Amino acid sequence: MRSRLLVSMGVFAVMIAVVSLAAGTAAGQAPSATAARADNPPRTADGHPDLSGVWSFNAATPFERPKELEGRALLTDAEVAALRKSAAQLFNGETDAAFGDEVFLAVLRNVKAQDFKSSDKEVGNYNHFWIVDREFDNRTSLIVDPPDGRLPELTAEAKKKQADAAEYNRQHYADGPEDVPHNCWGGTAPMLFAGYNSYYQIVQSPTAVAIHLEMMHDSRIVPLDGRAHLPETIRQRFGSSRGHWDGDTLVVETINLRGPVRGVGLRGNSATAHLTEKFSRVNATTLKYEVTVDDPATYTKPWTAVLYWRAEPKDQLYEYACHEGNEGMAGTLTGYRALQKTTEEAAKKGSR
Repeated sequence: MRSRLLVSMGVFAVMIAVVSLAAGTAAGQAPSATAARADNPPRTADGHPDLSGVWSFNAATPFERPKELEGRALLTDAEVAALRKSAAQLFNGETDAAFGDEVFLAVLRNVKAQDFKSSDKEVGNYNHFWIVDREFDNRTSLIVDPPDGRLPELTAEAKKKQADAAEYNRQHYADGPEDVPHNCWGGTAPMLFAGYNSYYQIVQSPTAVAIHLEMMHDSRIVPLDGRAHLPETIRQRFGSSRGHWDGDTLVVETINLRGPVRGVGLRGNSATAHLTEKFSRVNATTLKYEVTVDDPATYTKPWTAVLYWRAEPKDQLYEYACHEGNEGMAGTLTGYRALQKTTEEAAKKGSR
């Protein structure tokens, strides 16, 4: 968002100490021929590509390929120009705020401004003025494997868990703070957010890499010293991550994910997932982030997504405060207690 509070520099200083810091093109678009070549990236003192800095991912490219574009991995330049023009007209700051794939799908389907309704109905409405502009490119999906740009089919077990979770959420929407969908419990791995606090800061040393997420101001510490993963009994929201260099590509393997608070972990963060993330400098202003999710308990086969992050050398991360310092959570719980009371009283009257 455009209005954010500055991250505590003391906290970030601790993160830098932990990792022992050693002495463009738009995200998702093909790198310019005039940009720094992929085989000559900036390097650190130990010879590895320098991945450090602030990076953003604000591409409008949808996570899955829309049915309307079935069989088409790329759009023409003319089609991209038309989408950009439509997006500028539709999301002019006065319409509802659009999140995730909504920006791309709304302009693809020629939705009119007066007809567009945001998916974010949980915390009240606000307009698109507060959301960062999205960047259009020729790709029709972030998913590159399977080739159809769609997530593989869920297993029977995952389908049942998904249905059970949906029913539980319906019945227990606001039993307590942990049940409220917008309880701001933190960011996730893999890192697939787009256009909404989708900024990252990488701090790099010969023995570790720290990836600081704006959403929700979490930090992933990835050792590079060959140490073993944590025992399987120790599970964390970001799992147990270990990294190594494969040529000029940083490869991060993650296991022991705790899984989502509710649901099945349909974006790869379930407790049975194995993540393989690859970070590669494409040029001076672009970082390729590729993640493969191997989760046989959730999907019938693995899948891979590719994102292109853009360098933001003049920017710094700001705190995503969410409910801190306001009455959002208290108001939600109070409102639902009142709604429950009204429903119960109406039921009593109806039974007389």
